[in-house]
Amino acid sequence: MEIAIRKIQRGDAEAVIDMMRKFYTSPAVITNGSEKIFAANVKNILSGSPYVEGFVFVDGEKIIGYGITARSYSTEFGGECIWLEDIFIAEEYRGRGVGTKFISYVKKLFPDKILRLETETDNDKALNLYKRLGFEPLPYMELVHVAYGRID
Repeated sequence: MEIAIRKIQRGDAEAVIDMMRKFYTSPAVITNGSEKIFAANVKNILSGSPYVEGFVFVDGEKIIGYGITARSYSTEFGGECIWLEDIFIAEEYRGRGVGTKFISYVKKLFPDKILRLETETDNDKALNLYKRLGFEPLPYMELVHVAYGRID
């Protein structure tokens, strides 16, 4: 198995949105997302937004997962951040090093940036992977206020 990582292309949109549906209804995330949110994410990725990039994980011609990164700045850490927003891997490919490969890819792509991510506290497999790759838990809760309203 030789997994390749590449940027999301227009022809990938349907497969990526289908994976978003699975990801956002899984125990890995607290919110369910919506068709409007999924479409907006893919649209922003494909339009070249400076804030978000999307990647697919491919085994031959088969898309077996996707990842999304987003840019921000942290005064807490004094530098630019890359958020690993979504990491989804098809169930039959989990535990085969695809997540590790993607995070290593992001580290090489953004070598001087602070990497951040979120996970559910009971997602033990993800937590173990992230800790093994050098991520450390932060001891606080994150809050959100969406001024324009939710897209759902």
